[in-house]
This record gives sequence, structure tokens and C-alpha cells, in this order.
Amino acid sequence: MSWGAVYVAGEWLIRFGALFYVPQRRAPSAARAWLLLIFFLPYIGVALYALIGRAFLPRRRVEMQAQIGAALAEVLPASAPPPAAGGPLAPAARLAVRLSEFAVVGGNRFELLPAYDAALDRLTAEIDGATRYVHLLYYIFEHDDAGARVTAALERAAARGVAVRVLMDAVGSRGGLRGLAPRLRAAGAEVVAVLPLRLWGPNRARFDLRNHRKIAVVDGRAGFFGSQNVVSAHANRGLTNEEMMVRVTGPVVRQLGALLVADRYLETGDVPAEVRRAGALAPPPDGGAEAQVLPSGPGFNAGTTEDVMIALLYAARSRVVLTTPYFVPSEPFALALRSAARRGVEVVLIVDRASNKPLVQLAQQSFYDDLLAAGVRIHAYHGSFLHAKHMSVDGELALVGSSNFDIRSFALNAEVSVLIYDRGVAAELARIEARHLAASEAIDPKDWAARGRGRRVLENLARLTDAVL
Repeated sequence: MSWGAVYVAGEWLIRFGALFYVPQRRAPSAARAWLLLIFFLPYIGVALYALIGRAFLPRRRVEMQAQIGAALAEVLPASAPPPAAGGPLAPAARLAVRLSEFAVVGGNRFELLPAYDAALDRLTAEIDGATRYVHLLYYIFEHDDAGARVTAALERAAARGVAVRVLMDAVGSRGGLRGLAPRLRAAGAEVVAVLPLRLWGPNRARFDLRNHRKIAVVDGRAGFFGSQNVVSAHANRGLTNEEMMVRVTGPVVRQLGALLVADRYLETGDVPAEVRRAGALAPPPDGGAEAQVLPSGPGFNAGTTEDVMIALLYAARSRVVLTTPYFVPSEPFALALRSAARRGVEVVLIVDRASNKPLVQLAQQSFYDDLLAAGVRIHAYHGSFLHAKHMSVDGELALVGSSNFDIRSFALNAEVSVLIYDRGVAAELARIEARHLAASEAIDPKDWAARGRGRRVLENLARLTDAVL
């Protein structure tokens, strides 16, 4: 048999094997995309599928994920009754309680920080006031002016004897790991690379599964979360980032800290002594907001944030506003948006007019026709790059976090969002949304339908890659 015949036979073996293996426990749309690639380019397709086709974690990391729950039980707040949200939103709130590893806890106070530099100033001031420990976890910790500001505050804290631990994603924080980690370690701080790239071994994982969380915890009394990384607002050439960072005090801080320590445990195998000693310091509820942390990604309940958002869309009765820089929804998520709009709910989607990821923007724009036809209002934000990710529902609930509204964030990346059951916080978020809408251009359904055929083809081709964007 000639080598050509062997090559062709190998292609057909790959195609037939893919028909049996690829669709297993996978959404039909994702299965079709992978099968299409493998059928046209069998050898290249199967190689790519082996690298990024399944969201797998090594068994060792899964086992460690289970162990960390018991180790951290002593530092988490006690469970609380179900959230106070009543009426139509109650079922969605109950779903969040069932899906999240963390209970609803009261006595929290939230400070929304949408101003980029002011948010960084707030973080560095908190670090400068630390007396016991500072724990940071960031997808991007860049070697630039913003990274240098935070690094200087961390060095000052370490010089005072404060325990400083910094987790940086191995890919997103390449610059920080090269340029800032040596400084921090020399000052006595611990720096851990999260999810380092490994092609083999017990800790090997799919290389594009990243830790996209942004968390800071200071002394167990104050925490920060949201969309903002430790990076200059001008890191994207030609674009200026706008974000949403949130400062919180109360028992939710302990939940954020537990999640951060869990991610560290997966890399180091131990729990810091200062966290165990701080277990009794959680402030008691004082009438503040009820809230809970919603972690998502491999190692947690699959699709936690997406499932809660879908439930909220079906439960909404008056108005839902969603803000995200990247919008590549699953079919259930898109259906929930269309259904809410058709029921008469005012559904507003705020996205960016210009993006730092052209392929993602093309894919997200392929969804606009159906959404606009259903009555969803889509607003394109201009002037800056709005990188914030949040959702408000009926003036009662707010969801803020690191998760984009796309398949990658919902199913692949490690993310963290916080669900806040408080009308005051929801009202403050609504005022910020109103400012964004004032700086946005509503997409007219007729004008959008008139765009060129070539553009439509590009959008639909980009949409075929939705499973890996």
C-alpha cells in the first residue's frame, strides 16, 4: 500500500472516530463546529481538538479541589437563610443558592468604583493600611505604571511584616511574572504563577484554560472584585479601558478570600497560616446587603454564572441591563434574552462599538439580527473600551464580576461574580448604566439589516468558532 493510500485511510479513520467521540456530552453547535473542522482538515483538526477540544483538568487538580473545601470550612462565614429576594425573582435566587459553593450572607457593604485610576488608588490605599495580610489574584498583573504602583504598595506592606501573597495567571501576567515578581520576592512577598503551561505530567491541563479572576483581600476585612486588572487603562492600543471594580466589607470578603486561597492551594498544596488565624475575624451582619460569591469554571459546577443569569432573565418582569465587552452567548442564553424581550421586559445590551478582539466582535454581531427582531435593545458604547461585566434586574439585584457573557467565560475560564440582593446597590449600578447609555449609540434594526452581504458572511464564519473564543 502506498503512503498516499495510508494518508487517505488515516483521514477517514479520523473522521469516523470523530463522529463517535466529539458529540459526547457536548452542545450540538460546538460538536458541529469541531466536526466541520475535522472533516475538512482531519489531521490539523484532530491535533487542535486534542489541545483545546475538551475543558479537562487533571485528576490530581480535581481531587485537590474537593479537599480544599474541608480545609477552608473554618474561615468561611456561617450559612444564612435563603436570600430576601421575593416575588418573581425568588426562584432564580434559590437556584443561585443551590449552584454556588458559597452561602448567601448578610451584613455586606459595597462601594462601586467605575473610575479606573481612582479604583487603583483605592486598592493601593487599602494595601497601605494592611496590618496582617494582603492576598491578590489577577489574570493580568502587568509590568507597567499600574503594576508598578501596586507593586510598590505591596513592597511597603511586606517591609512592615505583612504577609503578602500574589497569584498571577501564567499567561495573562507574563509581563508581571518576568518584570515584577523578582522585585516582590526580593521584598519577602510570595508570588505564584497560576495554571502554568505544562504539556505533560500530573498537573497538565488544557493550555487555554485560564484563571480570569480579579480578587484582592486585605486582612479579611476588605475585598475587591470585578473586571479591572492591574494594568494601565491604555494597555489596548488605541483604546482606553473603562472598568467596574467593587470594594466590599462584610462576610463576602471571607468568601472571596476562600476562593483565592483555593486557587493558591491547587498550585502549592497548603493553606496560609494567616488565613487560619484570621478565621474568627469575620464581621457579624450589621444590616448591610445580602450577597453571595458565584465561582465558575472547571472544578466548580459547570455554567454556574450562566445558569443564574438565564434564570434571572426568565424571572425578570420589568427591566434587565447587561454590560459586557464580549458577547458570544450559548443558544439557551440567547433564547432567554429573546424570550424576556418578547414578554415585554425591557432588555438592554450594552457592548462596545470598537473591540480589541475583531474576531470576537464579528461573532457577537452575528447574534444581533435575532436579538433586535425580538425587541432587545443593543447599544454600542463609544469613546472608550467598556470592559466592565455586570447585570441589573428589575432594580432589585445586581451581578458584578470578571465573567464575560460568552461561552469561554461561562464554561472554560475560572471566573468569579458576586450576586448582590440589594436595591441600593442596584440603583447605584443603574445610574452608572445610564451614563453608559448616554455615551452609546442605539443600533437601529433597519440599518443593521441593511449591512453588506460580505459583512454577514464574515460574521457567520466567525460564529463557527464560538466554542473556542
